[in-house]
Amino acid sequence: MGCIGYPGHPVWEVTAGCNLGCIHCHAASGKPDPHELSTEEGKRLIEQIAKIDAFRTPIYTGGEPLVRPDIFALLRHSQEIGFANIIATNGILIDDSMALKLKEHGVVCNAISLDAADPEIHNRVRNSPRAFDLAMRGIEATKKAGLFLQINTTAMEYNMHALDALIDFVDRQGAGIMLMYQLVAVGRGEKIKNATLKKAANRDLSHLIAAKQKRTKTIIEPVAGPQYWPYLLEKDGRPGKIMHWLAKQVFHGCAAGRGFVYIKANGDVWPCPFVEVKAGNVRENSFREIYEESPVFLNLRNREKTLKGICGECEYRTICGGCRGRAFAYSGDYLAEDPRCFVRESRKGEI
Repeated sequence: MGCIGYPGHPVWEVTAGCNLGCIHCHAASGKPDPHELSTEEGKRLIEQIAKIDAFRTPIYTGGEPLVRPDIFALLRHSQEIGFANIIATNGILIDDSMALKLKEHGVVCNAISLDAADPEIHNRVRNSPRAFDLAMRGIEATKKAGLFLQINTTAMEYNMHALDALIDFVDRQGAGIMLMYQLVAVGRGEKIKNATLKKAANRDLSHLIAAKQKRTKTIIEPVAGPQYWPYLLEKDGRPGKIMHWLAKQVFHGCAAGRGFVYIKANGDVWPCPFVEVKAGNVRENSFREIYEESPVFLNLRNREKTLKGICGECEYRTICGGCRGRAFAYSGDYLAEDPRCFVRESRKGEI
């Protein structure tokens, strides 16, 4: 679901319930939402998602998806439809038997959260003294079961200094992909807004990812950091017309509403977990109707004309487009400029 391009999969927050209380959780998860989709409503949603040909790998997240009592009934239904299932999890409930059960229910990938190779840092972010050890148990069980391992990390001021070592650690674990999120000030993240990366840190993270990617087998994909692509194009000077054209064919920047879609536990449909804008609800309209016809999604797919401020003027609005979640978090407008864009200042040598 990163910022490489159209990911072609929806993410369903199957429950707001969670067994951790992470300080940055965009969903502010804890107790289940009393209005969560029922088992039958969930199965109908899965069937509706299947009607969109581009969606073959749904991600089941939360909260913590494994605390939902009927999660395996939902995964089985998804498997029977022909989906390759992905679970986004904190990993603490995954042992050898759980990993095998997930595999039997059509899960091909466990995306496990890890915010530092230092247990103290990870546990502090996750608000649990055992979070690191249990996440590592989940990682080992995932590998033992032969499932694809993805690591999800949230970069913030609290762990920025530890990311270099973490990337090396994740690479040694054999992860296929590492999603490098940036903290966006929504949910519980709003209370730690001071820990979001400023412009210089956003640039530094782009530099780190680019440098590490040359030496790691793990693919590192930025999330909420689409400036990575302009950074790559400009780090050796302004790109020529041919290179710029090629970049437009490969990179599509912020994926919110452009192949990526987030379904809340209560059926509300958002462009992404950080863009808290309701485009519709699957109890009221079909998922396909919402995804294909909602003005919110149409605006995001036409961002070359709809973006505002510096993002609307930028030559990179096609391959970057700014983080729409960050724009919304700071302005309340999902089409506003990204306040953490560093491209212009970096070009001028101001940061």
